[in-house]
Amino acid sequence: MGRERTPTPDGVLTTQGSGKDEKSNSRRGSALGSRAPSRAKSRGSISDSRKTISRPVSRSGSAKGRPDSKVSNQSDSDTEDTRTRATSDQDAMSESGWDTDLEVEGVLRRKTRESYDASGRTTYIEACKMNGVVPVSYFSRHITDAELVMKHHGLGPAGAKAIAIALVANTTILKLNLSDNWLDAEGGIAVAEMLKENCYVAELDLSDNRLGDEGAKAMSEMLLQNVNLTHVTLAGNGFGDKSAEGFKEVILNNSKIEYMNLSRNEFSEPAGQVLGEAISENITIRQLDLSWNHIRRKGAVALAKGIGSNIGLRKVDLSWNGLGNEGAAAIGEALKINSSLEEIDLTNNRFSPEGAVLLAKGLYANETLKVLKLGKNPMQTAGCYGVMKAVKENASTAIEYLDFSDIQVNKDFEDLFKEVKEVRPDLKCKHGGSEEEKKKKAKVNPMQKLQKYIQKNNLRLVDFFNKFDKDGSMSVSYDEFREGLEETGIDMSPDEVEMLICELDRDGDGDINYSELYMCYSKK
Repeated sequence: MGRERTPTPDGVLTTQGSGKDEKSNSRRGSALGSRAPSRAKSRGSISDSRKTISRPVSRSGSAKGRPDSKVSNQSDSDTEDTRTRATSDQDAMSESGWDTDLEVEGVLRRKTRESYDASGRTTYIEACKMNGVVPVSYFSRHITDAELVMKHHGLGPAGAKAIAIALVANTTILKLNLSDNWLDAEGGIAVAEMLKENCYVAELDLSDNRLGDEGAKAMSEMLLQNVNLTHVTLAGNGFGDKSAEGFKEVILNNSKIEYMNLSRNEFSEPAGQVLGEAISENITIRQLDLSWNHIRRKGAVALAKGIGSNIGLRKVDLSWNGLGNEGAAAIGEALKINSSLEEIDLTNNRFSPEGAVLLAKGLYANETLKVLKLGKNPMQTAGCYGVMKAVKENASTAIEYLDFSDIQVNKDFEDLFKEVKEVRPDLKCKHGGSEEEKKKKAKVNPMQKLQKYIQKNNLRLVDFFNKFDKDGSMSVSYDEFREGLEETGIDMSPDEVEMLICELDRDGDGDINYSELYMCYSKK
């Protein structure tokens, strides 16, 4: 009781006594004063009014020297706590009380980064709301892929607009496939506008979207501005002859496109004339597909002339156009002068034997063509013979593959082909088979196959039937019978199985019972 110890700023503990202690000490001092003179007080001495215990500022002071001293240990702890609180207060003041402009700007930049979605997903969601469509989760999941394939999603014009808005600033998608989505002209225009800004998409497929002539105009205008697209597929969009003018400008002026597919559209003779002029001037397109159009007569001739003058094309597909003999003759002339084309597909173009011979004239001089497809033409074996003969006569020919699919050939052609194979063993030829009658194998009745299986495995007819009859009702459905036959491993075609079922189910009730099987089995 008596004394209170308080730390001072310089690390010294002071002990202050109460009034009673001071009086007691005074009386004791008076009593002692008569006995001996007072000693000089040291630094650690306790004065009359203020008892002081000095302590080094270092944490390893008297407390370590006197571990049993409660005063020193307690004072050490109190001082340490005081200093820690002071330091914490100063740090808090420096953090909260001294904000700078740089710190504020850093926070703003951080918030901006957090709010901006570089992937475009947020933009897509907002675009969907704006156009009143439900977001397509597949698009959101794959918006950062290098290739986005969204065929058959039924996007429609509004869905295409939302996707176009999201892709304007996209930097990851390099291949974009939106084929068969019913975009119509409106959706096509939205995609075209997007591709005027986007400079990363290199391959585009908008097949089967009913873009029409209006959509074709938007695509043509875009392709005249876009310098990044190399592969463009616009098949099956109903482009007519009116659209050909726009694509003519693209073929003449775009120097980036290497692959162009305009197949399955409505191009006819006028379109062929327009496109033929442009093809002759282009030097960058390597593959051109104009198959499944209606390019004939003058249009076919113009296309052939354009191909003959072109120096960049490697592969051309003109199949299913009905070019006719006039077109065949023009292509023959083109092959005489063209020095770059490696493959041409002329399947189903109404070439007669005469037309095939006219086309073959170009093969006598051509040195670059490797693949020639002439299948499904009414050129008969005579036309095939004329083409093969031209290949044989041209010592510098590069032909590796001839396709005469669905055209029957005779022995003369086969003999000629053997002669060519001796000189060019790598040459391959596909045709519709020989005209010589082939012996047909007599058809075996499926019931006979069934009997042979039962006899070979030494089975009773009832035991065989029980394999099918799982419930023991002595009657099986058609499906049960089919499954049973499949399990047995009997070699029967689907047609033979159906024939056997019809033969067994005499009453036509949809089931085969044991008695029906026994009657048919016994007759054979």
